[in-house]
Amino acid sequence: MRDRVVRDWLWHGGSPAARLARGALSPVAALYGVVTAGRGALYDTGVLRAHRGAIPAVSVGNLTVGGTGKTPVAAWLARELAARGARPAIVLRGYGDDEPLVHERLNPGVPVIATADRVDGIARAAAAGVSADLAVLDDAFQHRRAARAADLVLVSADRWPARPRLLPAGPFREPLGALRRASLVVITRKAAGAEEVARVRAAVAAAVPGVPMAVIRLALGALRDAAGAERPLASLRGAAVLAISAVGDPRAFEAQLAAAGAVVRARAFSDHHAFTAADAASLAASMPRGEIALCTLKDFVKLAPRWPRQAPPLWYVSLDATVEEGRDAIDGLIAALLRARATHP
Repeated sequence: MRDRVVRDWLWHGGSPAARLARGALSPVAALYGVVTAGRGALYDTGVLRAHRGAIPAVSVGNLTVGGTGKTPVAAWLARELAARGARPAIVLRGYGDDEPLVHERLNPGVPVIATADRVDGIARAAAAGVSADLAVLDDAFQHRRAARAADLVLVSADRWPARPRLLPAGPFREPLGALRRASLVVITRKAAGAEEVARVRAAVAAAVPGVPMAVIRLALGALRDAAGAERPLASLRGAAVLAISAVGDPRAFEAQLAAAGAVVRARAFSDHHAFTAADAASLAASMPRGEIALCTLKDFVKLAPRWPRQAPPLWYVSLDATVEEGRDAIDGLIAALLRARATHP
């Protein structure tokens, strides 16, 4: 949790001390940029070659460290492909062990393959026993060793910085110019409004003129618990909620709950935090009578098995993806992926 607070202060803080710290890290960020650009140039010039798998692949990635909604968008894309007759598989690194469990819960019929080697993951997806005909790569924009038929790159409107900075001075893995490799840039929003979306759209268009763009809203769905009970999001209006999160952008989750009318008390942990029984006991013991314990699905799959039986139930909400702009661009990309199954060598 302390690491998350420090990063949040460093990357987004407006104090003189935070600005000074970012400036002090600028030489390191510049060196990081040189290394990243050099590696990219090796692929651009053909010195390093991407490995084509037995089935076509599509990457759902981003430019920043966490918080853009890769997992819910990748799960949504897999559902869209399956609804149109494809047999998709999710291939991901599986960092933190929560993402495979989330995908399995969101799409029970879609195979999930967790491996650091995406090339091997694509091969396993195509192998007998799985027999997928499309691989959806969750978080692979920078993993250029695996060839892909398309790249969806997500940028979040919820915390767009005034000046994008590379690691470690900021959260960016690559500069905005890397979006030239994108087949489609998807602006995601959770609590952000139209003004924030327009600001991101303008920044992307200025960096990479002509790049296709779409907007997807990631809205909170209904509340669910381990027993399968369900209650509407509207039931949170006026309710006291303990918002538990270990995600890339906990503030967006908290803002969504507040927008639903909840009175939020937040407990945010580092992204992919491995919850312990002591964590669960401490969280449950801190709850006053009548408070609702609520977390993201990503946290629920790890926290629920450790939640005290005598405590009030632990609820979770997942994110529902809705295309707000650029539906034609998304449909065109999906159609191209479906055609790629027949033409893939």
